[in-house]
Amino acid sequence: MLQEELLRLAHVIGAAVLFGTGAGIAFFMVMARRTRDAKLIAHVAGTVVVADTIFTATAVVIQPITGYLLARSVGWSLSESWIVLSLALYVVTGLFWLPVVWIQLRLRDLARLATANAVPLPPEFDRLYAIWFACGFPAFLAVTGIFWLMLTKPQFQLF
Repeated sequence: MLQEELLRLAHVIGAAVLFGTGAGIAFFMVMARRTRDAKLIAHVAGTVVVADTIFTATAVVIQPITGYLLARSVGWSLSESWIVLSLALYVVTGLFWLPVVWIQLRLRDLARLATANAVPLPPEFDRLYAIWFACGFPAFLAVTGIFWLMLTKPQFQLF
């Protein structure tokens, strides 16, 4: 029983880290970009890259492990519809997160370059930022759906 409780705790903390880090990163990037200050944006984007590496990437790896071990411990089949849909939404989230990581690196580098050359942010910055911003919505909706599925464990037929 203690093992199940520890797995559940680790899984919930991982989910909170994924959601919280994502929300925090989004907030700080949006607020920094609004200033149009390349130096500030470069600093914030650099911090965002570090946070994504330390927190998000770690949680991304730990979540499926704790989820699998928890399902085994509790006796849930991985073929239960709510688990299958959760896993599908997890993949959807990852498909939006991976390009965002690359974009964050590029946004950071473009802001650093603009700062070093004392020039405004280039048009590429705004184009990439728009893609970064747009990728956040489906990812956050998918994570919200995963939270709902994990909390309610609805019984339904997928196929």
